[in-house]
Amino acid sequence: MYKPTVLIVLAGLIASIHASSGWSHDQASPAPHNDRDRPIVFPDTAQYKTLVVDLHTHSVFSDGHVWPKIRVSEALRDGLDALAVTEHLEYQPHLADIPHPDRNRAYAATVDAAQDSDLMIIAGTEITRGDPAGHINAVFIQDANKILNVTEPPEDPGDVRGYYEAAAAWPVENAVDAAHAQGAFIFWNHPYWTAQAPDGIARITEFHKRAARAGKLHGIEIANGQDYSAEAHAIALKHDLAMIGVSDVHDLIDWDYPPQAGQHRPVNLVLATEKSPEALKQALFERRTLVWFRNLLIGRQAELDAMLQAALRIDNAAYRPNTQVLDVTIRNTSDASFTLRNLTKMTFMDHGQDIIVPPHQTLTFAVKPGRNATSVDLKFSVENALLAPRKAATIAFTVSP
Repeated sequence: MYKPTVLIVLAGLIASIHASSGWSHDQASPAPHNDRDRPIVFPDTAQYKTLVVDLHTHSVFSDGHVWPKIRVSEALRDGLDALAVTEHLEYQPHLADIPHPDRNRAYAATVDAAQDSDLMIIAGTEITRGDPAGHINAVFIQDANKILNVTEPPEDPGDVRGYYEAAAAWPVENAVDAAHAQGAFIFWNHPYWTAQAPDGIARITEFHKRAARAGKLHGIEIANGQDYSAEAHAIALKHDLAMIGVSDVHDLIDWDYPPQAGQHRPVNLVLATEKSPEALKQALFERRTLVWFRNLLIGRQAELDAMLQAALRIDNAAYRPNTQVLDVTIRNTSDASFTLRNLTKMTFMDHGQDIIVPPHQTLTFAVKPGRNATSVDLKFSVENALLAPRKAATIAFTVSP
């Protein structure tokens, strides 16, 4: 038999745990000390604050394989400013094991896990259909339950296909309208997914054209997981949709994008007036997005120019003694390793036409202007910064030795 004092201590411990966690899965852990080089870092631009966000992830509340707390821990390790756990509404493979009639449950669990951090948790969901709509994410929603309508669910709670078919019987237009009525930012997921586009080529359908014209489709994923789609990129430009890049992670981030191998999850860099959900939402609707995918930085002219100008700067320029050879030092304050191709008639002493500026480092290269000029104009194409499919951005500097 336990002594009374032991019972009192045990009761106090249980009460303490209950008070601190509410019998939840507790808060997510921040990045460990040896993970300090892992966060995704890009500078603020001259006008905006750069927010690093992932708007398409999954947990066990649909077809993911981790609890929402893990998604928060991963986001903290990756230095994200905002995260959305966007569960499939109609596709619920774990229903027999994790029944949750409230489709907002994943969001609530994610909020609980992030409460002691400054990570912004964005409410979102995934509308899951076959052709022509495909999969559609809605973020900044108010109530996921109102975007789902199942009038005749299957008798067997483990009938995943039956539940999907019952849920998908509700017209997709109605689901999009329900999300739009909540003021959601809505984007088309992986339009090049080979399960629905066997050739891997994204093609816009009449459904998506109508939704875009009606202001009910605001973005399109041009990068999802391990894939970039030049065709989806072109659709974004032609139909004035925000460019979206996401992990769409189902397993562990470290399994899909191992940081020890130098990989990173695809994310959006959103240029916002401040770090707040309201400013993030406004920036998304105003299409101030960049996509960071496998060392590719992708965006429209204004946003890409602003980021390149913030990330790359000339630290120093000086002629070598008694020569007309100009040593130029350039600094990179971003996670990108930029490949710069010389667009001038000048040549370099120690490089070919290309120079590579490593992330968060400086590089010195020698230019041969042919004379001791008081100023030298340099111009480069940034080979891994895309304004359009196969079209690189450019950046120019005037250096004064």
